[in-house]
Amino acid sequence: MNSSSDPHMAREAAEEFRACHARIREEVGKVIVGQGAVIDAVLTALLAGGHVMLEGVPGLGKTMLVRTLGEAVDIDFSRIQFTPDMMPADIQGTSVLVEGEGGGHELRFQEGPLVANLVLADEINRATPKTQSALLEAMQERQISVGRRTIRLDEPYCVMATQNPVEQEGTYPLPEAQLDRFLFKVIVGYPEVGEYKAILDRTTGAEVPEVTAVSSGPEIIRMREIVRSVPVPEAVQMDAIHLVVATQPGSEHAPAMVGESVALGSSPRGAQGLILAGKVNALLAGRYAVASEDLRAAAHDVLRHRVIVNFHGQSEGVTPDAIVDAVLSHVKPPAK
Repeated sequence: MNSSSDPHMAREAAEEFRACHARIREEVGKVIVGQGAVIDAVLTALLAGGHVMLEGVPGLGKTMLVRTLGEAVDIDFSRIQFTPDMMPADIQGTSVLVEGEGGGHELRFQEGPLVANLVLADEINRATPKTQSALLEAMQERQISVGRRTIRLDEPYCVMATQNPVEQEGTYPLPEAQLDRFLFKVIVGYPEVGEYKAILDRTTGAEVPEVTAVSSGPEIIRMREIVRSVPVPEAVQMDAIHLVVATQPGSEHAPAMVGESVALGSSPRGAQGLILAGKVNALLAGRYAVASEDLRAAAHDVLRHRVIVNFHGQSEGVTPDAIVDAVLSHVKPPAK
């Protein structure tokens, strides 16, 4: 899509994207009650080619959301329930001895659950660092390495991980460098009071909502191509850069709160994430180029896991979201 050279093609591509997004969202909405911002974030990650971390207490439907998305899109879906005793081979795959047709035996590689298109990594912080690293290789390199064997993973490839922020016993929190590989970190909150009845009706009644596939792997790849082709004006690109630099202590663009309360700010991946999310938001808003408001709408999901609050900030109760709020207020958007 190139809006500057062919507005008609740009309009058609944007309409195609919105139609795909609406179909999937409607299908997911048959099962998931409310949580509109969470559903949009998960869909944005899938359509932009990124990975997403869902954080929330148990019972909020994080696993159900990703499973439902896997049913709504006709792609290979797998779920990994992480435990502290899980080894890399359990998720990558391993060579097993099988009996051949002639009665002999041979070693045959059996693929693990990482070899899929959409991988649900449940309670990722329960896995040991060695197993986490195997997952993160797949996320970053789109491949897995087992011995001398390297397996390229088919596109589209997307990892959606969940973690419980409350229960810390027996967990291995992801290091900052590994968290940085997630496009989004989405906080899943409690439902609204008015949504509880619909949740109970759908989960305790006689009728179970049925989800059908309304999209496919090739269509998701096509949507990613449309997202990548959305143009970004130079002023908007500079806004993304300034927002990211403003999270870094010592930067001339940073507000006072960052210097006082932040140990580490966002890496360049934060700017990449803002641009990609902004492209999706622009398409959904009917724009054919990214506006500054498209970036800023995604700033919390993109930046909250890339900002590390120092000891002073923690003692004062400063949160990453508060830092992002301060940055958004301090860095003024470009004039239209």
